[in-house]
Amino acid sequence: MKFIWASVAKFITLGIESSCDETGIGLYSEQDGLIAHQLFSQVEIHAEYGGVVPELASRDHIQRVLPD
Repeated sequence: MKFIWASVAKFITLGIESSCDETGIGLYSEQDGLIAHQLFSQVEIHAEYGGVVPELASRDHIQRVLPD
């Protein structure tokens, strides 16, 4: 008996990046390339304070990354 193995797996990579005031995500397929991406900016959240407020930034990062 002879077996022929064929790879049909399609690997997709999830990338998550965060800086002090942005959160970015991307999905990349080894077969299809970039599938989707999104960037969430916190500029409006911090504008009234004149700079990044670490507590507000960390809360927003958590809300953007964790599922509902």
